[in-house]
Amino acid sequence: MPKIRFHKIAAIAVLVATAAWIATGEFSSVGSASEEAQTIADRPENAPAAAQVVVVATPPRMDHSRTIRISGLTSADKRTALASRSGGIITELPVSKGQRVRSGDLILRLETEGKEAAVETARQVLAQREAESEAANRLAKTGNLARLQLDSARSALATARSQLEAAEAELARITVIAPFDGVIDRVDVELGSSIAQGAEVATLLKLDPVIAVGEVSEHDLASVDPDDQADVRLVNGQTVNGKVRFVSREASEQTRTFRVEVAIPNPDGAIPAGMTAEIDIHAEPVEAVALPRSVVTLNQDGELGVRAVDAESKVVFYPIDLVDDTPKALYLAGIPADARIIVSGQDLVAEGDAVTAQPADEKLIQELAKTLASDLN
Repeated sequence: MPKIRFHKIAAIAVLVATAAWIATGEFSSVGSASEEAQTIADRPENAPAAAQVVVVATPPRMDHSRTIRISGLTSADKRTALASRSGGIITELPVSKGQRVRSGDLILRLETEGKEAAVETARQVLAQREAESEAANRLAKTGNLARLQLDSARSALATARSQLEAAEAELARITVIAPFDGVIDRVDVELGSSIAQGAEVATLLKLDPVIAVGEVSEHDLASVDPDDQADVRLVNGQTVNGKVRFVSREASEQTRTFRVEVAIPNPDGAIPAGMTAEIDIHAEPVEAVALPRSVVTLNQDGELGVRAVDAESKVVFYPIDLVDDTPKALYLAGIPADARIIVSGQDLVAEGDAVTAQPADEKLIQELAKTLASDLN
């Protein structure tokens, strides 16, 4: 019989001892698990678990104007293509591109081609018909003129007046007059050239005020009203102030957006039409609080809001309305006054949990106040 080695005997002994220990059912834990088990064993049966510690703050309330940012471009307040009302040769062209004109200034004059003579002839005929009508009236009053002849004299007078008006209107057609104050942006004809009736002569722009035109979405339409203030940043870096003067009530069929016009004072005409612009429209102020983005969370129903601590030190959830989203803070409405908002630990608790609320340190409150001040400026 072969001799059993010592290490085999030792292994068998360890196996037997281990089996006997497992059979007893007595195990002892080690490390943190052992300590936790001991703590649970020592806790009274009805003692509550330790409350979660959260940091709370009561943010300052303020009136904040939501800023609606849209892209657009500048446009002339008025733009018209001036056209000739008659054909002929240009004898006067006193304007040039870039020239400022006032309402009623002469833009172009054509040759009269006998139109002035036609007016003078019509005036003479009218004077004669007026004299004949007066004589007929006197004779009719004395009974020396038949009623039919009096009516004929009056008809001739009316015809003479209409002929004079037609001749004067034809004479007026040889001129083109500025319909409003503005700047000549383009001249399409040359002095001495011949033009046909209806030909474009010049383009006149009214640039005071200049208009910033953009489009707002269906979601933002209710927040934009006429007379709302707006800041317009031009592509050259210049920022100017204006006021909303028009909000369309019909959406574009292609984009489902609504046209908005912002009037910007431009007395010197320095802002041209057609320049790219970024428009910030400031809606009517509403009461809101400013909080960091990290404070906002979701409840079990997926609703966006903030968690707070009530008077009984329990967690409550307040749904919010997002008033504005700025680079430094969120402006939120729908939060009750004096609510203690959880600013740290809000994701570790749920509604109804009892917590230990610690006020935020003074530094955090100051940071909130700085956020408000910087956004206002």
